[in-house]
Amino acid sequence: MSILIQFKPDFLQAVPTSDGPYRHSFNFRSIWKKAILIALLVSLCPLIFITIIDYKFTQNSIQSENLLRTQQVGSNARRSISFFLSERLSALSFIVRDNSIEELKDPEKLKGILQNLMASFNGFVDLGLIDQNGVQLNYVGPYQLEGKDYSNQAWFQQVKDKNFSISEVFVGFRNVPHLILAAKYVMPDGSFFILRTAIDSARFDDFLGNLHLNGRGDAFLINKSGIIQTPTLYHGNLFEQFPFAVPTYSINTEIREEIDKAGNEVIICSAFIPESPYILIIVKQKDELMKPWRATRIKLIGFLVISISLILLVIFGIVTNMVNNMYLLDQRRLSSVHKMEYSNKLASIGRLSAGVAHEINNPLAIINEKAGLIKDILSYSETPGQNPRVIELIDSVLSSVERCGTITKRLLGFARHMDSTFETINLPNVIHDVLGFLHKEAEYRDIVITTDFADDIPEFKSDRGKLQQIFLNIINNAFSAMKTAGRLNIVIRHHSDDNTIVATITDNGCGISEGDMGKIFEPFFSTKTRQGGTGLGLSITYGLAMELGGKVNVTSKLGEGTSFFITLPINPPQQKTEK
Repeated sequence: MSILIQFKPDFLQAVPTSDGPYRHSFNFRSIWKKAILIALLVSLCPLIFITIIDYKFTQNSIQSENLLRTQQVGSNARRSISFFLSERLSALSFIVRDNSIEELKDPEKLKGILQNLMASFNGFVDLGLIDQNGVQLNYVGPYQLEGKDYSNQAWFQQVKDKNFSISEVFVGFRNVPHLILAAKYVMPDGSFFILRTAIDSARFDDFLGNLHLNGRGDAFLINKSGIIQTPTLYHGNLFEQFPFAVPTYSINTEIREEIDKAGNEVIICSAFIPESPYILIIVKQKDELMKPWRATRIKLIGFLVISISLILLVIFGIVTNMVNNMYLLDQRRLSSVHKMEYSNKLASIGRLSAGVAHEINNPLAIINEKAGLIKDILSYSETPGQNPRVIELIDSVLSSVERCGTITKRLLGFARHMDSTFETINLPNVIHDVLGFLHKEAEYRDIVITTDFADDIPEFKSDRGKLQQIFLNIINNAFSAMKTAGRLNIVIRHHSDDNTIVATITDNGCGISEGDMGKIFEPFFSTKTRQGGTGLGLSITYGLAMELGGKVNVTSKLGEGTSFFITLPINPPQQKTEK
């Protein structure tokens, strides 16, 4: 806790001392809080605003980039699949036009054509020649399909109408997934024949599997009814229904966002393959795609946190230092005002004392003169022995007049030394004068005052008025700290080694706590604010001692007492400069 107190600014440690005229002009705690709040608003609001904009912009940019990249992959894949199918369909159409039906009926000829196709293009499985009734006339390939009737197949009906056909993936007579490419040739007599080939759907699987898809991407084909045509990684098996809505037809590659059954956001890219029953589908997990954004987001938030922390430290430090300097300046102002007022009060008291002393001295002089005259008359009368009691009373009056004269001389001396002037000082005499003002209070409170003045105390040049204020303030503080029947000891010693005089004032009062020891000379610090203390007595005392070239030290134990050590130079700085 003591370490924290060392770093705590002065204005936060200050406690309001009174409601008198020496209060601070401003509420520094309120100024500090408002300044920090305004500085934080001015500095943090733009930073947070810009960070939020950058956050949203970066997030939207990454999302847009993911959508655009997925769309580009879908468009490229659609063109590749379309080229794959059209290239093989074109080769098949060329063979139909380049060979007569008699040549195609020749098994060896058809076998040679298949070998050439397989050497030039991958994906061809077999070749079959089919008449206009759907019966297969010639077949070369790994399956026993001679004489098979295809008249009820959907692809056969399609090739009759469009001269070519690209079928959906189905099992058929082979009992393995495949698709059919077929081309029709119309002869001069109006009859026609069809050349048909099977394409291994595994070629699609290899092609789609080689697409570079992030975000747990899954690429596959469905037909226009939503039936899955190629294997998928996460969205169903072959010939099952696609778990999302089938996209509506579009010549462009479309992209949309949906929620899957698990509640995860997914990005679905769809592209219709031209002249085919297929729709290319690419599905990506949005959460996986945004993983790079999470890393960027963490960096962005970290940057924001570090920036805010630095701004907080800088603002807190600068504002605290600024307000603390304002507080210290205002404290100096109050101290100067109080010192001026204090000096004015002392000057007023001095003038009042001088006036009172002069006013009293006049009647005292008359009383002294008349009493002396009466005594002389009685002394020289013919019967002086008849009035011994009268002579005794007259002596008492003269003694009282002499005492009053001594008091008025002290008042005149106190008033005369209010102005700052250096003169030859006898320190024990100064202390005796101060004690003369306080001895009645000491008697009333039963406080025992003892003095121990060394015989070798030299006279020195100093300011009598300031010395009186120093010792008056310290002795008054000692009286305030002591209860009835206290003890006050004043010791004066001359230290020839550093040519100084040290006056030690020790009381057996309440003492000063360790926490308050470092603050007793600070302006406006007081432990007696509720008893009317202003907290400026010791501050002024310390300043007066410094002005005389001396210093004030203190030791204390709580509950045991306090000792003040006033060190005064024999040759103060003012005297050295005059020489």
